[in-house]
Amino acid sequence: MADTTFTHSPATTDRGRRWVVLYLATTGLVLLLMMLAGLWMRLAQAGWVYTDPALFYQLMTVHGTGMVGIAALGGAAVLWHFLSAHVRLNSRVMGANFGLFLIGVVAILVADFPGRFGGAWTFLYPLPATSQGAWPAWAAALHLGGLLVIGVGFLIWCLELARGIIATYGGLGRGLGWHVLFGGSMRDVPPPTVVAATMVTIVTTLALIAGALVLVMSLINLAFPAVEINPLLAKNLIYFFGHTFINATIYMGVVAVYELLPRITDRPWKTTKVFLAAWTLSTTMVLIIFPHHLLMDFAMPVWAMAIGQVFSYVNSFPVLVVTGLGALAILHRSGIRWDLVSTLLLISMFGWMAGVIPAVVDATVVVNSVMHNTMWVPGHFHFYLLLGLLPMMFAVMIHLARGEDTRPQGSDLTALLYLLFGLGFVSMFLIGGWASVPRRWAEHLPEWQIWDQVASVMAVGVIALTTVFVAMFLVRTPAILREG
Repeated sequence: MADTTFTHSPATTDRGRRWVVLYLATTGLVLLLMMLAGLWMRLAQAGWVYTDPALFYQLMTVHGTGMVGIAALGGAAVLWHFLSAHVRLNSRVMGANFGLFLIGVVAILVADFPGRFGGAWTFLYPLPATSQGAWPAWAAALHLGGLLVIGVGFLIWCLELARGIIATYGGLGRGLGWHVLFGGSMRDVPPPTVVAATMVTIVTTLALIAGALVLVMSLINLAFPAVEINPLLAKNLIYFFGHTFINATIYMGVVAVYELLPRITDRPWKTTKVFLAAWTLSTTMVLIIFPHHLLMDFAMPVWAMAIGQVFSYVNSFPVLVVTGLGALAILHRSGIRWDLVSTLLLISMFGWMAGVIPAVVDATVVVNSVMHNTMWVPGHFHFYLLLGLLPMMFAVMIHLARGEDTRPQGSDLTALLYLLFGLGFVSMFLIGGWASVPRRWAEHLPEWQIWDQVASVMAVGVIALTTVFVAMFLVRTPAILREG
């Protein structure tokens, strides 16, 4: 049985606590700004506001890049907060990462608005250098440089997690529980949060290295156009980085489920060998399924596409099953009084598990050839993030806001409204994709606009409820810091 003693994290006191609070406050505010940018794009596609197409693609670039970055910042805060109960970490690393993050964000905003860069978060080679006059080379370089700076910050953060886990448990393999999985004593088993953190450390570090490599190559190409990159290699590196990095954010956030549900129900979350095997399998598979993004690239080796399709099916199950069933087992007949935190955590489990379904559908070759460049794809990742990752973050914010008071607080009806508006919003993406509405178009035909219009209304509801959750945290921020 895992150690079930719930200690207060060192991150909840002094400097570490301040960084966690600052990360989450920044996450909440930037989320709202990015949601407003997304709403503006949907309003433009709905025909309700006019937006110059060049500005639309600048907004699309900022929205996509910003959402990925802020998901990582919020996930990092959640993971750091709970991991610090098990592993001693140096809070100065949080400060360094935050400083580099701000520098990178400023660079990206200057590149994307005054500089007019609109190459999307994917920055696919050779688009940054061949904009046909849509943006100058310096804007592309500044955008890519900003991404590189942010990536360096998160790489430093990952290396600190690795150092802490190795110092405490004796190695990353032991952090994943391999010594127990392959015959060791259950008395030495790491808690679920450490297992998840080890997985995040491994996959995020590898993703960031790949991202840094292709960013440096692209910057060299911008400075010296004669130095060309193999386009297929560049695309593989970009999607290995992007797919793995954004997936890692929800693995960061899921520790909130492992830590908070046991506290709410007063039941332990046991680290079993099945649990350890599931996380080991996911560590491997999340690194090799990214070719499902390249199923339409005829130059890709067939074996790589086969891996992308087959393992996209399999990867969805191990961690989702042990986490979903584990959550249901803890909740079953627990007698808890449902409140905002517990309801958000349950919604996050639903959002994670259900959001995988349209992703697996799109990873099927015969479906992908028809659906991949449609609104189905943003429908899948909005589902996964809006109803999976974000409720985890909101639950942690509200948990911190209520401090030592563990009585049920907040209306679970608010969380259910968020679920309904969120489902309505993502459904419009999926229905549009089913109808073959193309993605990344600044203007939609009149017959497509009904889905954009409904999505815009749903987005207003999502933004309003997100504002409520974030405000609940921000108004309590001074008290949270004092309590530390």
